[in-house]
Amino acid sequence: MRQAQTLNEAQLRRVLHYCRSRRHPVRDETIVMVSFYAGLRAKEIAALTVGNVFDEAGAVRSQFILSAEQSKGGKTRTVYLNQRLRKSLSEYGETIRSADQNSPLFESQKGGHFSGNTMCQLFLDVYKACGLKDASSHSGRRTYITRLANKGVGVRLLAELAGHSHISTTQRYIDVNSEQLSQAVELL
Repeated sequence: MRQAQTLNEAQLRRVLHYCRSRRHPVRDETIVMVSFYAGLRAKEIAALTVGNVFDEAGAVRSQFILSAEQSKGGKTRTVYLNQRLRKSLSEYGETIRSADQNSPLFESQKGGHFSGNTMCQLFLDVYKACGLKDASSHSGRRTYITRLANKGVGVRLLAELAGHSHISTTQRYIDVNSEQLSQAVELL
């Protein structure tokens, strides 16, 4: 099975720009941001609640626990949110109608949580409209892991951030290209 395409900064900007033209621009842009800046799977993004991301006062948390029911593999894990993602979530929080901590963070058109499959379809629709034929709902996750690896984050930390039990799984997520190889040998 072919791996999801990792996106460069220009491609990500194109995706975010396209999201702003959609029916639910702030929601869709924030979904993409969560994928690329928290490395969550589509199923995990679909399962997020307001209480995962926002405290009782409405402030964005710097980290939260993804429950076993929300994650793959039935294991809880801590999700860390960087400053850029927290800013995006804060802006999105101003558009949310419900302050109920148990309500879905991203409400589907039908109301309620997205299903994992519907969230995958949202990603596919966005990427197709942007001309990214090899991108999928896993592209944000692969890009997240690859970018951190390129910045020198060790594979053990990457595995923990991704919620992988084995570093060999994480290693398969890291995209390697000729530019990176050229830069690596220049370190000598």
